[in-house]
Amino acid sequence: MADVKTDPIERPEFERPSVGKANTADVARPLSTLEKVANIDPVRKFTVLLTAIVAWELYTRVAKVPPLIFPTFSDTIVALWKGFTEYGLASQIWASVGILLAGYVIGLAIGAALSFIAVSSRFGSDILGTLTSMLNPLPAVALLPLAMIWFGLGAKSLIFVLLHSIVWPVALNTHTGFMSVAEPLRMVGRNYGLRNIRYVVKLLVPAAFPSILAGMKLGWAFAWRTLIAAELVFGAASEGGGLGWFIFASRNEMDIPGAFAGLLTVILIGFFVENVIFRNIEQGTLVRWGMQSS
Repeated sequence: MADVKTDPIERPEFERPSVGKANTADVARPLSTLEKVANIDPVRKFTVLLTAIVAWELYTRVAKVPPLIFPTFSDTIVALWKGFTEYGLASQIWASVGILLAGYVIGLAIGAALSFIAVSSRFGSDILGTLTSMLNPLPAVALLPLAMIWFGLGAKSLIFVLLHSIVWPVALNTHTGFMSVAEPLRMVGRNYGLRNIRYVVKLLVPAAFPSILAGMKLGWAFAWRTLIAAELVFGAASEGGGLGWFIFASRNEMDIPGAFAGLLTVILIGFFVENVIFRNIEQGTLVRWGMQSS
């Protein structure tokens, strides 16, 4: 069949008339002073904390709750001041924090070692998975009686209990982060000659750091509450120090504002660690690397 030739279609010229100056708005609307203040993370969290304090004070005063059941916030602050000035609360805090730091550092080291073993071979991964499924659901405080038999009435018993609270969430989250690293990134690391510990430190750890940091947070939270619970029992058994013992002694003396002051101290320390220490770590790593929004 012969090709049919057609003449090209001539289109008339068209010139668009001027549309004038575009009426554009601001790309970013200027924020008011109130909006700028509301965008500051510490200010928002302090507002939530202040709201809870005001609600606490108003509820106990308006409902006329007996002080032996629920003291007012002002009475708790007075008891907290007396705890620092008269009852040695600062030394009790230091005793708890010292044991916690020792257990936390050792727990991180053990968790890191287990994660390295798990990522090195399939058999190591099976070991970590089996131990985690067996021991992670076991409450750490349940091991305290055995720890007191094995290690006696001392800091070693508390550290042993803390290790159980720290090792498994740290190791599990770290190993999960390692396994989530994309295969192309792994291939790049192997092509650069990264092997063994260098492969883990220079490639897996930075890539999996969000999961690692989440495990560190969980380990800290579990350890902190486990320590206070253990001190309630351990302190009662040995008349030792610590915040748990302070709360226990205040309750025995029917000093309910003092017991609430101890609980408030536990909350404030946890709030400081979460929103100052870990927040600064996130800003210096995850936010700086673009792995998390500020």
